[in-house]
Amino acid sequence: MKSRKKKSEKVLVIGGSTLDVVGRLESDLQMVTSNPANIRTSFGGVARNVAENLARLGQPVSLLSVIGKDRIGDDVLAHTRQAGVDVSAVYTTDKFPTGFYMGVLNEHGVRQFGFADMRILDELTETYIAYNEALFEKAGLVFVDANLPEAALETAFKLAQKYKLPVCADPTSGSLAGRLIPYLRHTRLIAPNRIEAGILTGQHFENSNRDAAMECARTLVNLGVEIAFVTLAEFGVCYATSETSGHIPAIRTNVADPTGAGDALVAAVIYALMNDIEIDDAARLGISAATLALRYPGTVYPELSLEKLYNELAV
Repeated sequence: MKSRKKKSEKVLVIGGSTLDVVGRLESDLQMVTSNPANIRTSFGGVARNVAENLARLGQPVSLLSVIGKDRIGDDVLAHTRQAGVDVSAVYTTDKFPTGFYMGVLNEHGVRQFGFADMRILDELTETYIAYNEALFEKAGLVFVDANLPEAALETAFKLAQKYKLPVCADPTSGSLAGRLIPYLRHTRLIAPNRIEAGILTGQHFENSNRDAAMECARTLVNLGVEIAFVTLAEFGVCYATSETSGHIPAIRTNVADPTGAGDALVAAVIYALMNDIEIDDAARLGISAATLALRYPGTVYPELSLEKLYNELAV
């Protein structure tokens, strides 16, 4: 893995912020009727989740995102600020409501459906990104999620290149992952699930097929990605660079809610990269962070710390 001299400890995170509403069914889903479920709300959005996880780990982080001029947006912003994220550049608009995600889990905690109203991300424009160029100049690494409109995504990568910043990217969903294909050769870290990985590489496989996942991670490296993680839910994660590759099994645990587990993994790996932790250890910390998130009935585990990550690995 290439080493870089960081000019800043701050991570610049760009992408979506939402209110999450997730319902966990008490029994099998019955169509065309009301289903008994445990329903919770929390603050989400891939970029916002990554930013909050990083802040809770003690990493300086700034967020570029957009919220609506509504009570939900106010609450999202207040919570994220309280977690330690610099939200001073978050844009507020009255054109759309704050982003909204709704998920349905079966009685075992496995996601069955997910719905996202992210119209507000149309306001996260290339002009807004360029207006905040000073944040790129002050950053040591940039993270983007694929919620960004294509022109904004292009501007973010161009500014990162201008200031010689590594970029970490999250494909976000199968419907959005393709937006990152033109930028793979400029991406330091990417962490798709199997569906997103299939969109990026054309290689399709099941989570249980570790060999195929490993080959997919290596394909992403061949396409120009420096560090590729392919997440496999209960089967752990495969990762590859030009110098090493490996598989880390999942930690056996009860699952309260899988929402945000992948974002926790990515944040822990970014934290590791920013603090010169070797990639093999970074992968283990990522699995540890995902496990803590899985157990928590919300999107971001509120007591996240480096000590808890290492304690999880020691169990």
